[in-house]
Amino acid sequence: MADHLPSGLLEACVVVGASGDKLKDVYQSLQQGNRTTDIPFLDPEVLQVHVPPFVTKENADESGGPKTFSRVQCRRSFIKKKERPVVAPSGTGGAGSSEGATITEDVSVPKDIDLMALPQLCFPGGLQVTNEPKEERFHFLVFTDVFGNQTHGVVVQCYRPFQEGSMFYQNGHWSSTKTTKHYIAYAICVISKHPYYNALKDCLSCLLVQLRTCRLSEERVKEFAAKLALVPIPPPGQLHVVFNLRPLMIVLPSREDKDHPVVDLDLHLPFLCFRSKQILQIITGILMEQRVVFFSADWARLTLVAECFMVYIHPLHWQHPYVPILSGQMLDFVMAPTAFLMGCHLNHFEEVAAETDDLILINIDDGTVSSSCSETVDLPDVPFASAECFTKRRKGLQLQYDLEVCHQGAGADINEMRMLRRKWQQNLNWEIQKVTLEIIVNMFRDVSGHLNYEHRVFNSEEFLKTRELADQPFYKKVLETHIFHSFLKDRLNRKMDAFTRMEVNTRSETQKMKAMIDIPRRPTMQEMARKYSSGPENHLNKRLGMSLPNLGEERLLRHTSLKKIIIPESAMKIPPKPVKIFELPEFPPPMVHHYVQKYYGELIILLGKAIFCVPPENSTLLARYFYLRGFMNTLCSKRLDALSDFQNLYKTDIEIFPTVLVKTLVDSLQKDERSQADQRPELKRLIFKVKTDNEMVLVQADDHVKKFQLPKTHMLQEDFVKRIQESGIVKDVATIHRLFEALTVGSCKSDLGLDSAMRSPSKSVFYIDSSLDGQQKQIDPEVFRVFYTFWKETEVEAQDVHLPAEVIEHLDNNECVYKLSCSVKTNQGVGKIAMTQKRLFLLTDGRPGFIEITKFRDIEEVKISFAPFLLLRIPSLKIKCSLRKEVFEANLKSECDLWNLMVKEMWAGRRMADDHKDPQYMQQALTNVLLMDAVVGCLQTQKAIFAASKLAYFDRVKHEVPMMVPKTTSEMLKHKINPSLDLPAPQTVQVLLYTPGQLSYSEADGDGNPKLWCALSGGRVVVFDAASWSMQQNCIQVGSSQLNCMLGLDQGQVWIGSQDSIIYIIDTRSMSCNKQLTEHRHEVMDFALEESDKMSQTYSCSADGTVILWDLSTLKVKKQFQLTCDRLMSIQLFNGTLWCCARDGIIELRKNGSPLRKMTLPEDLRSMPTEFSSLILFLERGQLWTSCSDSDELCLWHFKDLTKPFLRVQLQNCTGVNRMIKVKNQIWVGCRGPSPDQCRVSGKIYIVDTESHSVEKELMAHTDSVQALCSAEDRYVLSGSACQDGKIAIWKVE
Repeated sequence: MADHLPSGLLEACVVVGASGDKLKDVYQSLQQGNRTTDIPFLDPEVLQVHVPPFVTKENADESGGPKTFSRVQCRRSFIKKKERPVVAPSGTGGAGSSEGATITEDVSVPKDIDLMALPQLCFPGGLQVTNEPKEERFHFLVFTDVFGNQTHGVVVQCYRPFQEGSMFYQNGHWSSTKTTKHYIAYAICVISKHPYYNALKDCLSCLLVQLRTCRLSEERVKEFAAKLALVPIPPPGQLHVVFNLRPLMIVLPSREDKDHPVVDLDLHLPFLCFRSKQILQIITGILMEQRVVFFSADWARLTLVAECFMVYIHPLHWQHPYVPILSGQMLDFVMAPTAFLMGCHLNHFEEVAAETDDLILINIDDGTVSSSCSETVDLPDVPFASAECFTKRRKGLQLQYDLEVCHQGAGADINEMRMLRRKWQQNLNWEIQKVTLEIIVNMFRDVSGHLNYEHRVFNSEEFLKTRELADQPFYKKVLETHIFHSFLKDRLNRKMDAFTRMEVNTRSETQKMKAMIDIPRRPTMQEMARKYSSGPENHLNKRLGMSLPNLGEERLLRHTSLKKIIIPESAMKIPPKPVKIFELPEFPPPMVHHYVQKYYGELIILLGKAIFCVPPENSTLLARYFYLRGFMNTLCSKRLDALSDFQNLYKTDIEIFPTVLVKTLVDSLQKDERSQADQRPELKRLIFKVKTDNEMVLVQADDHVKKFQLPKTHMLQEDFVKRIQESGIVKDVATIHRLFEALTVGSCKSDLGLDSAMRSPSKSVFYIDSSLDGQQKQIDPEVFRVFYTFWKETEVEAQDVHLPAEVIEHLDNNECVYKLSCSVKTNQGVGKIAMTQKRLFLLTDGRPGFIEITKFRDIEEVKISFAPFLLLRIPSLKIKCSLRKEVFEANLKSECDLWNLMVKEMWAGRRMADDHKDPQYMQQALTNVLLMDAVVGCLQTQKAIFAASKLAYFDRVKHEVPMMVPKTTSEMLKHKINPSLDLPAPQTVQVLLYTPGQLSYSEADGDGNPKLWCALSGGRVVVFDAASWSMQQNCIQVGSSQLNCMLGLDQGQVWIGSQDSIIYIIDTRSMSCNKQLTEHRHEVMDFALEESDKMSQTYSCSADGTVILWDLSTLKVKKQFQLTCDRLMSIQLFNGTLWCCARDGIIELRKNGSPLRKMTLPEDLRSMPTEFSSLILFLERGQLWTSCSDSDELCLWHFKDLTKPFLRVQLQNCTGVNRMIKVKNQIWVGCRGPSPDQCRVSGKIYIVDTESHSVEKELMAHTDSVQALCSAEDRYVLSGSACQDGKIAIWKVE
């Protein structure tokens, strides 16, 4: 059990100094008259090792006086036995005995702690006898094992007199009868798994106060260590632990979250030592994994400054050798060929610089950064925008505490003064962490745009191309490091860490819009204008454009500007979260088992009182108290109480749930304890879950990261899809299939015929089998390379397009030039035809000018005509615009056919986008056009245009299947959004939930805009900002099963019921799922909220008929009952009773679960394979509306007579109803029905008037069945469809 307990504050306490025989030799040398010679350095040795546990139950009943400690260890270790004469002052329990006495000493070396190098690190400058005492000095250590696990140490060196003969204590100092005194240092090192540098330094300061008035006895040091061993480590969150060590109150701050390190040091120390330029150079050296050496004349500064920089680069982690302090005997470590970060005394600066080349030398005392080759550092500069932003942020930091308190009076209470100083330091640390995190976010914000999550590929070359030329040397080096590789893994795993939270919460409106679309990158007009404007102030990080196509009511970004400071000021004003302090009881005086258990009992009582005083809605704080109490109950062997605490913790914050410890607790239960646990339902459920999780086969998470590489073998269609997705060209599988067909034109008999196919010069065809029936299309890797190269060269050429300011002012800020023709003759003059996502325009030759040809939505006709010229027929492209009488005509020569295809596709896409209010149609059309261009450039054959026509999807759909949207649908449809934008294929929209905005909210809570929550397949939740319909969170993962229902609560929570029987609770502020309710045994189907002035409670139901009533404040089960029915699907509250809709009937229940009435399917439907699908209670009219999954009618029932429906509403061309909701005096019905071509399923919405009981409107909503409906404050209705469509439609309510 002990091996699985979270470690406490103390890992070990070690006393290091000179051995008795060495001191005896030195003394004899001094007595022989050698005082004039230099006193040699002594080799320090480990004198004492104290490791918990210091008391155990085994020695609790032992008699024999006040025996205070046990040598029984909890871990295996080897015992170093040695005999030594002791020359310290005599006395019982002292560090030694009388002259010449010899004792056998046990020096225990605990597991995971290597004491071989510890003596040198405790005395990095050497151990020497002195003639005068020196003041105590602290320094700090970091130990790293081969697995990268770190242990931290705080060392204090204190001097004591020594000499052979009797010694005594007088007036606060050691003295003797001799006139000559010599002093030797002892080091006390406290080792912990946690970097509590300030806290452990304070602890050692308290010990020094005691040692000034008494001897350095083994028992006193052991008692000190035993007290620290009783201190629990606070869990991640906002609960700090305080304990009294006399004369100081010691504070242990908690980590901000489980991924964040403990910060218990003054993060502003480097700001006091270095200018902004030097700080950025040091960060650059660390990110580029250089060989970095810190120097200082003060050993303490080395570790503290190095640790500050480790915090500065969070969430990136240094993954190479890390030794912040090197003793004089360890200097050869700097000869290591690998990257490292080490620290040396300033005296060794010249020696280290001369020994090795390519070292980054950092002089902390002088604030300089140099290399071992020169006085300057040959490192690329930090990206300009990041550096400029950091410099500005630093100026806003208040780094001087004296300036903060100059208006205050002198304090008399030292602990109060320390608390004020600590609070100031915590706030400053918070500000510094925001500033340094902003550097990392500014550097790597755009990385996610070059990741392929499905195949775990990072396209580093394309990312580099989007960087400013001056910044590219920095990124070229950083992108090759282990640090960045680990960072990429976290991004591909969609880790919700500090980087992700800041990146998402600080997106500008432009960035939000860019995140909503998926079209190739081109510079926008706004970026182009800034790029070619003069002055260094306009130099900024390159942002390649992706913008939302124009949709009538779309927002134009004309007045937004790209700031050099990427993150807005408001994002940096988020205050630190309030901290709660929990004070531990006083330590027991004699450290024996009885008193230790009493101490634990008192601590458990205090935690119980704290839990009782915390309001239930403050679940975050409650979770921390439950964690601590569960930990203490485990120490006291109260296993059932500990499991009960961890069960409550599981409900309140699963993020800090100690899975390994709970599994160990369950396995260690005695037979009678297991029997008692089985009688407590909540413990039985926890044990069942732990056992189930143990039995599950753990699948190793895919943690690799690949760089994109061109294929070297022929590709079948499936492999081609993967390669194209990895390249970042396009994600959509259907589009890639059409591209495959285009690049393999000539491989089928239907295209070219057998003979021509076999003679085709195109390299895009490779036959597996010589027979036609067995041939299989494949793409040659050379063709892929040519296609990819052409695509990327086109992107590069787009960066060099320079439009004059006179032209740019005619275009929208978010427009991009995607295609530019050669110089051609037109009826409007000579020039180049340019295509953006919105229009065609002519860039005239000579003096550049702008002539608009047409917007795509205004096109009436596009055709090719031929004009005779001698014996030739010269093709020309004609475009008729509805706003002009004159037809535009351009002699495009060999480009004519391609431009004809492209303009028609953009025209068709524009019409589809306008008709369906769906901007993605236009985005897809633009992608198709760019693929056409690349295919023609790649193939260079007579069939190139025919191949490109395979990609003209919307133009073909327009001719094959009339896609006219009915007038009623067009009038009511406001907009469509795609929740599967980041996925290779559309996903089914399982559930939709609208949560209203907040009129008042704090900066820490994020924005107060309304949200749209969308549950997709596989437990994926996507969140949209309902004010702009921009995607706010592209993936909150809640399990891996289908999600069935969602409920929004005022407490900042969204409850989600899953097919895996778990209720997941998402915190709407952090957008993370940190709570789970596991009381259901089958899939959770629905929720019903009951609100009143006195309380709020929620009912949940599962498919097996279980209904549970939850107390929302405590998340405890208030009531539970079971229904007998066939698959319970939904539950509603009406007039104090519960209405449960099952497959075979609808049941009315009292709140205690006793049935009142039951209605079954109408007689004419009982013979059909159908079932109830939805239920609506119409309170105002006393009616029930029901629908069935395979029926085309709605049934209306009188509330008082449930024997049969009194009316039926027929739904024409409907094959089944999936969802119904009530909006004002209307019933919106989501159905499935046949599509216009009768070949597919379409999604229809019927709007039924509740007064006339007739269908008012029939909406052609989706190209697949409607799966989800929800209302947005009765102003809009949102519908979601199945995976063939996968879109969300926003409808206006009339």
